[in-house]
Amino acid sequence: MEAQVLADKNVHYEEDYFERRGLKLFTCRWLPVHKTIKGLIFLCHGYAMECSVFMRATGIRFAQAGYAVFGIDQEGHGKSEGRRCYVESFQALVDDSIAFFKSIRDLEENQNMPHFLYGESMGGAIALHIHRKEPVEWTGAVLQAPMCKISESVKPPSIVTSILTKLAGYIPTWKIVPAANIIDNAFKDPIKREEIRANPLIYQGRPRVKTALEMVRASEDLENRLDEVVLPFLLLHGEEDRVTDPDVSRALFQASKSSDKEFKLYPGMWHGLTAGEPDDNIELVFKDIILWLDKRTCSSAGRSSPLRHADVSALQSATSSSKQQSESDIDTQTHKFTDEI
Repeated sequence: MEAQVLADKNVHYEEDYFERRGLKLFTCRWLPVHKTIKGLIFLCHGYAMECSVFMRATGIRFAQAGYAVFGIDQEGHGKSEGRRCYVESFQALVDDSIAFFKSIRDLEENQNMPHFLYGESMGGAIALHIHRKEPVEWTGAVLQAPMCKISESVKPPSIVTSILTKLAGYIPTWKIVPAANIIDNAFKDPIKREEIRANPLIYQGRPRVKTALEMVRASEDLENRLDEVVLPFLLLHGEEDRVTDPDVSRALFQASKSSDKEFKLYPGMWHGLTAGEPDDNIELVFKDIILWLDKRTCSSAGRSSPLRHADVSALQSATSSSKQQSESDIDTQTHKFTDEI
């Protein structure tokens, strides 16, 4: 069953699963209808988030602008298998993303297409770690409030981190880490905040011990190696972000060795620039992103292939087929999550 309720009349939506490390990882895609595809965009979602519902508006918006958009729910997130929101290894998330994204890029019709990473928060950190492993593979990246450093307002105190480091060897899955509520701190618009809170695919419990440590270590690793970023990128951050630190985004912009980089700091905006702001703010952010993408795809126009919606069937070979479900099925969907301690 086509889950077209998760798209619109100008966008074709599909769901599949990608086998990786003995897990079925959920994947989805939004494809333009009756348009030549300009390039490929690969979504990296944030901590506790997911692609099919939370990032639906992002997928639709980019597809309407002429891009083929691909997302993957990380292990334990959204509709993917795994212990609920447990990150045993941050690098495993990076490697899972690389494997899925490569399976799409390697299709014959995609090999000369411009391809971009798009990462939000933790997804921004994943995108930067992907770039570290594939330094010359990407046309560019859009980094929205990337987790290069967790804001002190939500980061566990150093003494707590020290205790957690010791506990991780014994009780890594315990949900005991004290942390400010991400939804309350990330999304400014109260109506959108409640819509996000109502999404059953979003994890809203306390962070697990090992998860918190992996997030802190991954962000600190990036913070210490900002000068290794060399790919073209657009960096976006809300000036009043209370989840990730705008100052570290500024440091990333200054320290990176990329010759093509742009930094936009939005006054008055919070962490969730494309999902949690008033509509006018969201429109402004998407306009900036699409303008940046279009400039880079125009410069790569000679390498573009005439992939159209009629060629969608060729994309299906990248992942194994699975039954697709509509948004109305979400509340009753069975997830292979284990939530025990």
